Amino acid sequence: MNPAPKTPSPLRPGRSVPDATYRADPVRHTSPARLLAMLGTALVLVVAATIGLSLWLTPPPANYTCPPHCGRPPIGQPVTTNPRFTSADGEFAVSYPPAGTAYESTLQPDGVVLELHAGDGGTLRLFGRPAAGRTSRQVVDDVISDSFPDATTDYEIPNAQVGYQLGYGVIADVYKAGTTGDPIRLRVLVMAAVKNDYALIAAAAGPFHEFSPDYGSGHPSGANFMLAMDMAKYVNSFSWRGDPPR
Repeated sequence: MNPAPKTPSPLRPGRSVPDATYRADPVRHTSPARLLAMLGTALVLVVAATIGLSLWLTPPPANYTCPPHCGRPPIGQPVTTNPRFTSADGEFAVSYPPAGTAYESTLQPDGVVLELHAGDGGTLRLFGRPAAGRTSRQVVDDVISDSFPDATTDYEIPNAQVGYQLGYGVIADVYKAGTTGDPIRLRVLVMAAVKNDYALIAAAAGPFHEFSPDYGSGHPSGANFMLAMDMAKYVNSFSWRGDPPR
């Protein structure tokens, strides 16, 4: 049986078009909004998978109990701005103020002596010596008895640290005769810590001056002498042989 003849195309001679019963499938187009939604969903899934993988592969951070284990700087080595003294025996190092500051620095074989020439003034010694089996408290007691035999202890410093090593410290008072005959009250602060049987010591003394809204930091102070406000950065800079830079 012969197929039905095709109707000649009115557009081009010799061509034919489908008959009236032919229907072409419509062309489906994805709207821009739907396309953006699909891309957004895919992006969210990729980001979520990346974050989950990163958390799974990253080890948990180390836990520190501070003190005595206070960790290390998380990014890099600290920047050193002050000159650094190393003892003659090489057992420790400590930072001290550069020239041109309010301090006059004198370097000795076993440490640094700082004289403060501002405010009420005062003296700070940063030094070390063999502990010879003594505890931090025994070291502090010996320093006070040798340098300030007439001192009376006011209070112990809680959680005293030297070079980020837990140690012992006290605040004491010394009374000396003044030029007018009235006694002058001096404040004494001594801190020490022992590591590897070597003691690092900070000993400061200066005129007692009660802190008030018109003096010092404007807040009450247990130390009540000017030099104590500035000595922390030097006490923290102490390091024993083999310690990381700080």
